[in-house]
Amino acid sequence: MSFTQVRLVLSDVDGTLVTGEKELTARAVAAVRRLHDAGIAFAVTSGRPPRGMSMLIDPLGLRTPMAGFNGGTFARPDLSVIEAHAVPADVAADALAILARHKLDAWLYTPGQWLVRDVNAPHVAHEEWTVKFPPQQVNDFTDEHMRNVVKIVGVSDDHDAVAEAEQAAQRELGARASATRSQPYYLDVTNPAANKGGVADRLATMLGIDESQIVTIGDGPNDVLMFRRSGISIAMGNAADSVKQNATYVTESNENDGFAMAINRFVLPENAE
Repeated sequence: MSFTQVRLVLSDVDGTLVTGEKELTARAVAAVRRLHDAGIAFAVTSGRPPRGMSMLIDPLGLRTPMAGFNGGTFARPDLSVIEAHAVPADVAADALAILARHKLDAWLYTPGQWLVRDVNAPHVAHEEWTVKFPPQQVNDFTDEHMRNVVKIVGVSDDHDAVAEAEQAAQRELGARASATRSQPYYLDVTNPAANKGGVADRLATMLGIDESQIVTIGDGPNDVLMFRRSGISIAMGNAADSVKQNATYVTESNENDGFAMAINRFVLPENAE
């Protein structure tokens, strides 16, 4: 596919679009501006809630729907919800049991809340700093919470345990849910329609384009699903080898402006006429 055929660039956020300090670089902002100037749409997808991506809207001039919760919720740039895909309560209960069996902490997201059992648990403070809003601590997840789940996250610094929980969730939940690691320490469980491959499909429909006209870029195992639904896929230099092996190209790391370099090299070559 030549760069003149690209209609949409779909990017992951953490580990891809932003640095490890969760900041946009000037080069990343300029690269997105070049896409807009070329008439190419730009969209973001993340395990974050839409509210947790609000800091990207103005700097990047976002105009397309944002896919939060790995596609569990699509929201407009004004954060109004277009559509949401909940996790059935029985599936959520089964997922929580799997996380507990593998000794992972559990976070639960409803459309308007981020619920945790312990605000001092690993990664909670870092996630709060990332998404720019605090969680709500609860003693336990109630039936009401379970009826409104859009994403469950299993959290542990035992990366092997997270990988084992991912395999167990995929095996035991089957087609009832999507279970993928967004980071070595995060396992995301969502509605089966809520995965990054589905994000590429849905945006293609919303924007009236073919999947072959999409360029995807990401760093995590869950990004491979959208790689497979695009004409060109780009893995970040900080991605695992298993992710890189599924991409068309590999760029530099997110700490070395890999996103901007990917746009300028593979999408809109700066020396193209």
